[in-house]
Amino acid sequence: MAGSSFGTIFRITTWGESHGPSIGVVVDGCPAGLFLSEEDIQMQLNRRRPGQSRYSTPRNEADRVHILSGIFEGRTTGTPIAMEVINETQRSKDYSEIANSYRPGHADYTFDQKYGFRDYRGGGRSSGRETIGRVAGGAVAMKLLEQLGISITAYASSIGPVAAKTFCPEEIDNNPFHLPDAEAAAMAQKYVDRMIEEKESSGGVIECRITGVPAGLGDPVFEKLDANLSKALVSIGAVKGIEIGDGFAAAHAVGSENNDSFYINEDGNTAKKTNHAGGILGGISDGDTIIVRAAVKPTPSIFRPQQTISRNKEPMELTIKGRHDPLIVPRAVVVVEAMCALTIADSLLLNMTAQMDGVLRFYNNK
Repeated sequence: MAGSSFGTIFRITTWGESHGPSIGVVVDGCPAGLFLSEEDIQMQLNRRRPGQSRYSTPRNEADRVHILSGIFEGRTTGTPIAMEVINETQRSKDYSEIANSYRPGHADYTFDQKYGFRDYRGGGRSSGRETIGRVAGGAVAMKLLEQLGISITAYASSIGPVAAKTFCPEEIDNNPFHLPDAEAAAMAQKYVDRMIEEKESSGGVIECRITGVPAGLGDPVFEKLDANLSKALVSIGAVKGIEIGDGFAAAHAVGSENNDSFYINEDGNTAKKTNHAGGILGGISDGDTIIVRAAVKPTPSIFRPQQTISRNKEPMELTIKGRHDPLIVPRAVVVVEAMCALTIADSLLLNMTAQMDGVLRFYNNK
């Protein structure tokens, strides 16, 4: 199976299955000398850990990370950083009834068609638990970006039909949905509670703001920064759509409304009066805040009867059992941050070779 690696210079490879002994990641290309500890990684993993509210799966995993290589005396060595999380509470019997059927909305059918077999215990590599490796690798990237003054903040901008009307950063961690609007969070709670009573699931939109990124990251053709961010986020299993800046709203605007006018700010630097472009022009960062949104579909595992077929092509009714998130969005917020961090870190390292001046500065400072 190909496709388990992401990045060019700052590169991660995730490994393991949802119901295997463990799951993890190998991070390659991280510069030596970065202060890094298991606590730095654990802090991010705790944000995606299950069982933190009634709106996530009751699968109660500690998700304790162990760094196996790449760290010496609290610093990265420049060699691959391997990290592992033990799977502690697998309940594979919950999936025995779906071994010969295809769950609607899941990768069961397509996985079977591609490989001729599938790990029906939670989906194997197509399980959301695979994102543990992404979050662990992203934690390393975020630690690197912090040293460069770059910050990444993701949050839910909407849950189902409920959208945040205001942006209060302090409110993001004050509610189980990570909405930056207390009033919207209260409305979202009523909506999701009703969906749970009806044995339904919910989706939403995650917005991410990346600040401190210098102008010049990304390339003008196939390696556009917005293209790479889009690939990074769509690679998350539940994500079905991406917007950069105004996104689809730009299709309803005219040029004079959508264009961002340039000016020289008080510091004598080039700036924009607006940010409809979301911090990226021509595939290259423009120095403004990068704004990206990911549309997250409703959890496909719902507890009401659904029509499907068996592997023998026989029609059947399926009622899913087990421990599932009625809403993926809150736990996916940190995954979105991780994938954005990995993309920006990789772009920064790649950009060091964009100009001869940069190469000369590197060698002259040795």
